[in-house]
Amino acid sequence: MVMCFLALLVVGTYSAAAGLAGSGGGGAVALAKGAVPARFQPLVQKWGNLCPAINPALLAAQLYQESGWNPRAQSHAAAQGIAQFIPGTWATHGIDGNGDGKRDVWDPADAIPSAASYDCELAGYVKKVPGDPTSNMLAAYNAGAYAVIKYGGVPPYKETQNYVKIIRSLEKSFARPVGRVAPSRQAAGAIYFAQKKLGTPYLWGGNGTPEQQGRFDCSGLTQAAYRTVGIELPRVANDQYNAGPHPSRDELLPGDLVFFSDDLTNSRAIRHVGLYVGGGYMINAPFTGAVIRFDKIDTPDYFGATRVTKDGAAALPTDLPTG
Repeated sequence: MVMCFLALLVVGTYSAAAGLAGSGGGGAVALAKGAVPARFQPLVQKWGNLCPAINPALLAAQLYQESGWNPRAQSHAAAQGIAQFIPGTWATHGIDGNGDGKRDVWDPADAIPSAASYDCELAGYVKKVPGDPTSNMLAAYNAGAYAVIKYGGVPPYKETQNYVKIIRSLEKSFARPVGRVAPSRQAAGAIYFAQKKLGTPYLWGGNGTPEQQGRFDCSGLTQAAYRTVGIELPRVANDQYNAGPHPSRDELLPGDLVFFSDDLTNSRAIRHVGLYVGGGYMINAPFTGAVIRFDKIDTPDYFGATRVTKDGAAALPTDLPTG
């Protein structure tokens, strides 16, 4: 009886929510709750306002895409630190952000300010170029200011155009929404898949393969659900958090991913994810010994939610440097 009621609740809540439209709003850009680890948030918030071409969410998107917030990250191309400066660029553009008399590429208190300063310097080089100043700045970061000036905007290089799109998409994942977030067109399909898996035993690391008897863990279930509607999410729950904008608790719609953590200040500490179905309930694969089921989301470890978008999911890095 309870299962039937909840299944009807899914359909009814989704139908009612599907008519809601997103509405924009102005104001300064603030960071979404927990999207930036607490230890870096003051730096990103401060230096993300260094010049008009950047904002805290954009700076956060760049840092996440470069290193995944790892201050010791090092790439095969010798890029170093949380902002992935190569030695030559750091020698020219690194600044002493914390005023301790040193410019240390491995210290986020220097590297994050240096990333913002470098962005603003590039924005200055291309400020007279037509088009969006932020997109032109990002294009200059990727292809050089000369190319942006030569082509009168983002140059026709596939790599550069893709880089601009990735950062602008990730920017939406790190910004605190200032209006209602647009409903997901793919939500109903993801819910339909998850509903069919109700009662399936949990399996840690489960991806639903035949060898695993179709069993899932929490993020395996949400990944598979969105895969059926053409969206490829990362495998790990804390990466799935960055796959789109973040509606508030009272703006949740069916199909939103809902996340849980023991550290409510840091999305990298997220340990569980479910698929919201309305009425305060989610479908989730909870833990070993349990089955995929409906559970309430209003618990003390509730972290927040993500409204998955195709561009947001596609923008997530898949090959972060090691460290």
